Amino acid sequence: MQGRVAVTGLGIVNPFDGENSITVNSASDFFHRIAAGKSAVSLYTTEDIPRPVSIPAVRCAGFRPAERLGKSLTGMMERFAQLGVAAAFDAWEDAGFVRSDASSTRVAGSASESGVAWGTALGGLMAFERGYRDFWQHGRERVAPMSVVLGMNNAAAAHISIQLGLGNSSLTYSVACASAAAAIGEAFRHIRRGGAKVMVAGGSDATLAYAVVRAWEALKVLAPGDEASASTACKPFHPARGGLVLGEGAAALILEDWDHAVARNARIYAEIAGYGANADHVHLVRPDQAGQVAAIQMALKEACLLPAEIGYVNAHGTATREGDPIEISALRAVFGPHAEQMAVSATKSAHGHLMGATGAVEALLTVLALHYDTIPPTAHLDEVDASCAGVAHVRDVALRGSKVRAALSNSFAFGGSNAVLAFKAAQ
Repeated sequence: MQGRVAVTGLGIVNPFDGENSITVNSASDFFHRIAAGKSAVSLYTTEDIPRPVSIPAVRCAGFRPAERLGKSLTGMMERFAQLGVAAAFDAWEDAGFVRSDASSTRVAGSASESGVAWGTALGGLMAFERGYRDFWQHGRERVAPMSVVLGMNNAAAAHISIQLGLGNSSLTYSVACASAAAAIGEAFRHIRRGGAKVMVAGGSDATLAYAVVRAWEALKVLAPGDEASASTACKPFHPARGGLVLGEGAAALILEDWDHAVARNARIYAEIAGYGANADHVHLVRPDQAGQVAAIQMALKEACLLPAEIGYVNAHGTATREGDPIEISALRAVFGPHAEQMAVSATKSAHGHLMGATGAVEALLTVLALHYDTIPPTAHLDEVDASCAGVAHVRDVALRGSKVRAALSNSFAFGGSNAVLAFKAAQ
């Protein structure tokens, strides 16, 4: 019989950091702000030549990597890795493990029993963008000598492994905006089949590089907005939805063999019980209902959950014209009449789309929804598009005292990659 897997630690680089002097271990603060409907979205204007771009976006402006990680370590990492390592450190300590100064923690058991699974869509792209600028804008003859190790996609996972002394697997998953969910799901299965006792799982991305912003602008899927309207620019399921909002950030979960966690008297936030992953194999950017349905059903089957037992779904909900109705249709297809009573919200409305980090941020929020008996809302949802009807949308105001016993977190990505995580309340 396969074992159970607990979530024992949470960490996030919080876009609200810096407010009220909250700078570390802010997962709970982040959850309560999202539950209160507070938006982290503001207008972001690049200063780049040849043409600045102004878009609604989410930035971790209060994140000070040198304070969180130390100057020497910060200098060895690109921003996506800085964000990821900071989130992983917070989650590690939140789980009750002690981080040493010399990568020799070992308190989670032997080094071979603990590993890392990390997701990123873009990795250290900023390092290579700077290299192109050095050549073409500044006329330099060479790029910075650390560009390769700064830019490699597995940099975050490598630093987490080294700094925390994790000698089990160190794997990086890159499947667009399902990256972090895939990392968490694969880490869950690794523990469940006895491959590790503890895994640091999550994701990070820094999406606001100039080339990335211009590329998304060219795709014409970014939400419009100005200084006055930016905070409400992301409107999943709304008739006036106009596209997604880019963001940067990171989140990490500590996944742990259940018996191992109980033996050390760890706090258990929730149980991760199932994971569904597949490929639509239909289209590079157009979501597919059948693929989403299959991934949801896979997660339910592995978790030994009936559709009627799911009380909450943290939807992928990117606020695109085509994507939102397809996801709701998939939910209706899986859950049937129960869908009309099942709470659904898209927290991207408040924290934006963090690409490879999104699945971890939303998994963290789903875990805390179970932990606090509070379901966060879809912010700014004063009206539901008829094409997105048929589920119990949580609109503007959180559902408190929800007593939900099981929940899903959906991640559906470009390229046809679908990843669904199933969680149960700790008991």
